[in-house]
Amino acid sequence: METMLGVVDLTIKYGQVTSVSGVNLKVDRGEAVAVLGSNGAGKSTIINAISGIRRVNSGRIRFLGDDITSLPPDKIVGLGLLQVPEGKATLSRLKVSDNLKIGAYLRNDLAGVRRDLEMVYERFPILTSRRKQYAGNLSGGEQRMLAIGMALMARPKLMMLDEPSLGLAPLIVSKMFKIISGLKEEGMTILLVEQNARLALLHSERGYILETGHIILEDRADRLLNNEQVREAYLGAREAKSSRAKGK
Repeated sequence: METMLGVVDLTIKYGQVTSVSGVNLKVDRGEAVAVLGSNGAGKSTIINAISGIRRVNSGRIRFLGDDITSLPPDKIVGLGLLQVPEGKATLSRLKVSDNLKIGAYLRNDLAGVRRDLEMVYERFPILTSRRKQYAGNLSGGEQRMLAIGMALMARPKLMMLDEPSLGLAPLIVSKMFKIISGLKEEGMTILLVEQNARLALLHSERGYILETGHIILEDRADRLLNNEQVREAYLGAREAKSSRAKGK
């Protein structure tokens, strides 16, 4: 299977503090891969480095065989590697339709942009009714859908989702992961950074567990879901006890 994204011995520092140390990970074409860890573990730092937003102190990042470690963010986007940041990642003072058009700012195929705009509206019907509203007036879930729509307008080859469930109500979280599942079924390659370990692993083939800037565990998603260490640390004590009880 072709490796689309490869991170080798990545180290990132904030001043004298090492935030990420010696991280190795890969994402193959068509895969959904989860990076899990508690708040402050370094998850967002890693994808910010992949996106060119955060400077890398040492290590290499390769995308589709090319070294992108020192490329600026716009060049990385142009290669088809897109990040959907956590939180409100839209331009609040612009209308929904304008936000989506900005997502295609590197493209010059106007007919293709128009077709993709209609595709986004079909995928997210709520954005159709909100297209003339300002993005800042959307709900948290609607803003997250808009951010994904903006990324899709750039025709990504690999999409990195940073905490897509953060701050959303449970019902909206469920809808968000249905969207992620749909993208995956259509062949999108996904790197998913998420605190909701159970949902992330249920929608991924493989996962990495990150603690204090180090990868401490890597495995298939189904194995991580049944790993007692992962259950106790990330899936909740109640689920871990239930698992042990079933094994008796």
